[in-house]
Amino acid sequence: MDEEQVVKFVETYLKKKGFKQAELAFHDEVQHNSNANSVDIHSDPDLSLLLLSLSQSEDTPARYHEEYRKLRSWTHSSLDLYKPELLRVLYPVFVHCYMDLVAKGHIQEARTFFNSFREDHETVHSRDLQKLEGVLSPSHLEEMEFAHTLRQSKVNLKICQYSNELMMQYLRNTKSTMMLGIVNEHINFQVSPGQPSSISDDAEVVTLIGNSQDAANQINKKEIHWGLLEDSLEERLEKAGGLLSDSEKTEGDAKEGDLDETKVNILKRSVEGGKQGASVKKLKKDKAASATAKVVRPETNTSSIAPRVKSELPLPVIPTEVEQSILEDLRNRVQLSSAALPSVSFYTFINTHNGLNCSSISQDGSLVAGGFSDSSLKVWDMAKLGQQSGNSVLQGENDTAPSEHVLGPNGVKRSYTLFQGHLGPVYSATFSPLGDFILSSSADTTIRLWSTKLNANIVCYKGHNYPVWDVQFSPLGHYFASASHDRTARIWSMDRIHPLRIMAGHLSDVDCVQWHANCNYIATGSSDKTVRLWDVQSGECVRIFIGHRSMILSLAMSPDGRYMASADEDGTIMMWDLSSGRCVSPLMGHNSCVWTLAFSCEGSLLASGSADCTVKIWDVTTSTKVTRTEEIKTGSANRLRSLKTLPTKSTPVYSLRFSRRNLLFAAGVLSKCK
Repeated sequence: MDEEQVVKFVETYLKKKGFKQAELAFHDEVQHNSNANSVDIHSDPDLSLLLLSLSQSEDTPARYHEEYRKLRSWTHSSLDLYKPELLRVLYPVFVHCYMDLVAKGHIQEARTFFNSFREDHETVHSRDLQKLEGVLSPSHLEEMEFAHTLRQSKVNLKICQYSNELMMQYLRNTKSTMMLGIVNEHINFQVSPGQPSSISDDAEVVTLIGNSQDAANQINKKEIHWGLLEDSLEERLEKAGGLLSDSEKTEGDAKEGDLDETKVNILKRSVEGGKQGASVKKLKKDKAASATAKVVRPETNTSSIAPRVKSELPLPVIPTEVEQSILEDLRNRVQLSSAALPSVSFYTFINTHNGLNCSSISQDGSLVAGGFSDSSLKVWDMAKLGQQSGNSVLQGENDTAPSEHVLGPNGVKRSYTLFQGHLGPVYSATFSPLGDFILSSSADTTIRLWSTKLNANIVCYKGHNYPVWDVQFSPLGHYFASASHDRTARIWSMDRIHPLRIMAGHLSDVDCVQWHANCNYIATGSSDKTVRLWDVQSGECVRIFIGHRSMILSLAMSPDGRYMASADEDGTIMMWDLSSGRCVSPLMGHNSCVWTLAFSCEGSLLASGSADCTVKIWDVTTSTKVTRTEEIKTGSANRLRSLKTLPTKSTPVYSLRFSRRNLLFAAGVLSKCK
């Protein structure tokens, strides 16, 4: 093969790939260097073979199928030490083989290839494959954003040096030019010396559809201020030395003190349990508080050592009487730890006929709301349960009367307030910190503000273009955030009908939203498997958290503002350090979707509620201190961090909330758990 043949082969390859600018540049380079020494390709037979193969006139669909089949067989038969790393290469190669076939118009061959090998990746990448299956024409590669992003970016794979050499040697020796081209064009190997790592050591390696890690690393270098607000009520109480000692709290409670210190009491409010009066409920709460309050208070409080920051938003003024009530709750707060678990008050919805979409609990647990598929929002006042004559009920049948108490079939008054106004299913509801307002979001693209005192709709907020999946009040009220199918999150204030900020950047639905403790940031979880942290003032994304393998369903911020917990559809919970953007610890234990998360008030415990009909209590202090090395050595670190599992009979957990006194409220709907 002489120089003319080399030039001809290279030009043929560039023309076939559509690289017009590269073809012109190469042609000019050949003209300028016509008198230069020719390339001696005889000294490099690999280069000769590669040029011959690249110069072939057609990339037949059968070559993709055959070369991928051989690569798959080779990786599965490789040495066990290197197999985990080599297997990582198969999924991105599989994806790009399919998209290459679609791009070249071989639709039927692409479907055959996809169906032949999809089972290899179904377990880990089922949601990705569902999206990929919808790419059925070359135009889809440009119109569908996730497919376009994949074609234009590289996936990062960590691999040891020897595994990389094995892979490259195999591709060259077998003349697998199609696979070699895909590997070079779409995979960025992060080669490291030493022994290979297992897949469990790197949760990010399977993240293909979404943001590239390089882009995330650049964003994560931005400075954030995660501390608490200056002159907060907690800070004022600490400076005044107003925290009551445990002996003061439990004085005179000798009889109740016989209760087991670590026992968690689940108080179920259901149809049959509606006969309890407010005084009975208060007595049980007092007993639960006295049981756990006797445990010695930890020496340090996470909120006391957190840095202080100024608010970037004009904050609402708290009325004096409300401030006094909050301070009283803070003085009587029960300090929780791994040795002093919380008491749990569980509200159970029954007879909802699969119509309940969401639930929410007010700060003190006195009000419980449910959003239904018939576009209604219903609010129950716990103090009124059991005060109605006859059989008092807390149920979710579909009613149309707008009054608070309507007569049922048996002439019995129902003890809920019915709010109607939405034109589609209600997907989320949230109480204001003081409980005087409630927000609801719906499939009708609107958010509505309701007054729990007037029992009326106050404002209808319009701005989203598609269903609004989640809405959350800020910790201090007045402001709220929403998340939508239109792939944006928005910041609102109660006194304006249009959004103040629009946060755009996710590649798929924004499924959940959560405020930071200092109100300067919000976090969003998306179906693109990422979590983002946004600056409320500028609207910029300041952190991207990559590591989940399925859509994000719930978020929670630690009270000191340093950590964030996120949970996904697979049941995995991840604890993140906001400063570094790194995952501190994954928490494994649930075997179904985790719909809700809540930190205890001092930040030592995390509660999670799941579709597997359990509430789990996690030790946050231990989870944030265990290093990755220790985790690998022990192997059972995740299981040790789970302090308690609280099973329900058959009630998936929809919502969780810690009161200011550290009583844990939970709500769910009676149904058939898997």
